Amino acid sequence: MHHTFKANVNWSINQGESTLNPRTFSRNHEVLIANKTSALQVSAAKPFRGDASLYNPEDLLLSALASCHMMSYLYVCAQNNIEVLRYTDHAEGDLEVQASGSGSFKTVRLQPIVTIKDASKKALALNLHQQANALCFIANSCNFPISHEATILVE
Repeated sequence: MHHTFKANVNWSINQGESTLNPRTFSRNHEVLIANKTSALQVSAAKPFRGDASLYNPEDLLLSALASCHMMSYLYVCAQNNIEVLRYTDHAEGDLEVQASGSGSFKTVRLQPIVTIKDASKKALALNLHQQANALCFIANSCNFPISHEATILVE
């Protein structure tokens, strides 16, 4: 099965700016996702001369990983009859930038706090994070390690 996703990126130079000097132009742009009602306002991260109040590609990659993992995790919990009441993740990613200006993520830590209903399934709920990672489309597309430092609570 094959699926195609589409996004349009729109940027233009602001009055008085020039791309001849990489320090002087705005990185702010708009991303329109096919069949979505609102655009994402995006910029570079602040250390790379971006607008810190806007999303940046690094934010979006980290949030895509955390979100995809959560959805995969909820799926495998359902397959194992684990009722999840709450799921929160405090994800962190480490980006390393080289002197050349190139860079890459070196690691991402997902730190989900999951509240389940049945105490007898706590160990299984913890172990299912590895299965969820194996199913996650975004994690499967990454070339850096993704760790899972999960906490399981029972209510």
